[in-house]
Parts: sequence; structure tokens; C-alpha cells
Amino acid sequence: MIGMDGQGIEPIMLSALQHYSYCPRQYALIHIEQAFAENVHTMRGNAVHEYVDDPGFSENAGARIERALPLYCDRLGLVGKADIVEFLPDGTPYPVEYKHGPKRQKHHDDLQLAAQALCLEEMTGKVIRRGAIYHHSSRRRREVEITDTLRHQVEETVTAIRALFESGKLPPPVNDARCKECSLKEICQPEAVAATSKIHVLRSGLFEPDEV
Repeated sequence: MIGMDGQGIEPIMLSALQHYSYCPRQYALIHIEQAFAENVHTMRGNAVHEYVDDPGFSENAGARIERALPLYCDRLGLVGKADIVEFLPDGTPYPVEYKHGPKRQKHHDDLQLAAQALCLEEMTGKVIRRGAIYHHSSRRRREVEITDTLRHQVEETVTAIRALFESGKLPPPVNDARCKECSLKEICQPEAVAATSKIHVLRSGLFEPDEV
């Protein structure tokens, strides 16, 4: 793929933006160290995606609905697929991302949806103003406006992901409320790693003379 500088670049999966936005360490474990584990949340997510993971299309009220549509954006070096893309009568794409759980705003989900919109804009030449997150537990959609701010955050996240990937370093654990639902908690060991880092800091200052 060709990046903004015209050079060949390693493509970034659209899912990586969601992972990085949620937790940079989670992104690094999955996409750099190739570590992954299932928990109840990932299994629920897999079950939700069973319908939309099979490529195909249908018609509904004059709109063409594509499932598991491959996406790309050469400008940013993004690849992946959209769960659902509804093509409106004028040809404008309306991406819909499926998520398990009740209807509630999550910025990392919105970021992934915006990245899909940027891909579709490059692929179709149509400007996309809105998309939606379908929350399976509540069976409701939450419409997301694809704002200039959200577009800029996608580009910033892509830049940050490339920098982290090139460094090859594993970020420290966040060790906060995010860890409770993370499928990689046992691999990440946030409490143990955070405690070790704290001990290292304490030891480093143990023999420093007091200031007079």
C-alpha cells in the first residue's frame, strides 16, 4: 500500500485502531506479539458477528446492503472489512458496525467506524457524514457523526500505531478499570507488572542521599 509520503507501508488492520484506542498495550500484545485469548466478551462478540461475517448482499427499501465488505484506504494504509454497509439510493455508503452489549457510547468503537468511513470515501468518492454502531444486547443503533475531529483522531491514531509498531516495544499496563473486561488480562498481568515497576522506582531512590 502507498502512504501519504508516497512510500510503501505495512497495512494496518481496522480493528487495530479500536484495540489501540482502548489500550495501547492490548494493541501491542495482539498485533505485535500475536497474543490472543478468549473470554466471555470476545465469545459474545463472535456470536454477534456470525451473521455479518458471511459476505453477501440484500435489498431493503431501495438500499443495497453489503455484508463483510472488504475495505482499504491507500492514503492511510488501512485494510479490513465492514460488518454492514448500506448503500443509499444515491450511492452514499452508510457503515454499520456490530457490537455486543447495550447501547452506550464508546470512543474506540466510534474511531473504528470513522476509519471505515474514510476507507469507503476513498473507494467510492462519496463523502460520508454518518454511520452507526448496532448494539446487539439492546437491539438498537447509535448513530455516529463522522466529524472532522473524529477524522483527525483516526489519522493521529494511525501515526501512533505505526510509531509503536516500529519501536517493537510493549507499553506498560494501564492497570485500571479497562483491565477487568480485557480477554488478555491473564497474558498481560497488569497488577503484577505494575507492582514490579513500582518496586523498581522505589528501589532506585532507596539509596539517594537526602537533600540538605
